[in-house]
Amino acid sequence: MIVVLDASTLVSAALKANSVPERALLRAMTEPNSLILSREIEDEYREVILRPKFDRFVSVERRQLILDLVIFAGERVEPVEAVLECRDPKDDKYLALAAAGNADVIVSSDARHLLPMHPWRGILILSPANYLALP
Repeated sequence: MIVVLDASTLVSAALKANSVPERALLRAMTEPNSLILSREIEDEYREVILRPKFDRFVSVERRQLILDLVIFAGERVEPVEAVLECRDPKDDKYLALAAAGNADVIVSSDARHLLPMHPWRGILILSPANYLALP
């Protein structure tokens, strides 16, 4: 299964060990699954996960480790098609990556913008818990 993971899920995974988002992240990085990411999404991951506001919840070292693992495990796909379909234009990059990478699922914790779009162009958009419930 080819998986796109949004930044909110990545941050949630980093903030709480053994959480549903962390288990979803680990599943996405484990064969037969394949996590895909683009340069734009990597840049967002880096900017969001290292925000100082998270320092009081979890160490910078843990967050950096999670980021490094994702970057190492992720397969690079650079979208060529611009997608302008999400109510939050900042989330269009996830849709563009999913389309370019022939993703099966976008795992998101964004209940306002991405999750209501399920399914999008035949691509599942699921919460971490619903992704983990897939066979």
